[in-house]
Amino acid sequence: MRRAATVRVVGPLQWIVYPALIVVALSIVLATPVELFGLKLPEPILPMVLAFAWPLIRPSMIAPLVLLLLGLFVDLLLAGAQPLGVWSLSLLVVYGVVLAARNLLAGQETQILFIWYACCTLLAFLLTYLIVSIQPANAPSILSLFGQMIPTLLLFPIANWMIERFDDGDMRLR
Repeated sequence: MRRAATVRVVGPLQWIVYPALIVVALSIVLATPVELFGLKLPEPILPMVLAFAWPLIRPSMIAPLVLLLLGLFVDLLLAGAQPLGVWSLSLLVVYGVVLAARNLLAGQETQILFIWYACCTLLAFLLTYLIVSIQPANAPSILSLFGQMIPTLLLFPIANWMIERFDDGDMRLR
C-alpha cells in the first residue's frame, strides 16, 4: 500500500502578507519617541529585507505592489524628511536588481548573499540621499544616513532566514 506524500504549500499569505504586516508593526514600534540611556531607538528601513528576499524566494506580481505600499508607508512614517515615494522607488530598484540577478544568486553561500544585500542597501540609501539632496538646502546629514543604514544592514540574518525558510517551500514547483 502506498502512502500519500504530504505537500507543504507556501502561499503568498505566508511569505508576502504576514512579513509585510510584521514590518509595518515593527516600524511603528521603532518610530516611537522612546529614549533609553539617552539613546533613541534605531530606525532601520525594515522593508529592505523584503525587497531583497522576495525576488530570491519566488518572483511575484504582488510583491512589487506591496513594496510600493510599504515604501509609501515608510515615507509617511518618517514624516517630511523626504518627498513622498522616495523609499518606494528605492525599494523597487532593489527588487529589480535582485530579480535581474536571481539566476546568479540562487544557491549562493550566505557570505555572497550578504555582500549583495549590503550593495543593494547601499544603492537604496545612495539613491534616496541623491533624490533628497536635489531639493534646495535639504541635504540630509551623513551621520544620520549611516545611523539608519547600519541597523538596516544588521537585518540581513532575517532576510537570509526568509530565503532559507521559503525558498522551494512549495514542493509542487520542483
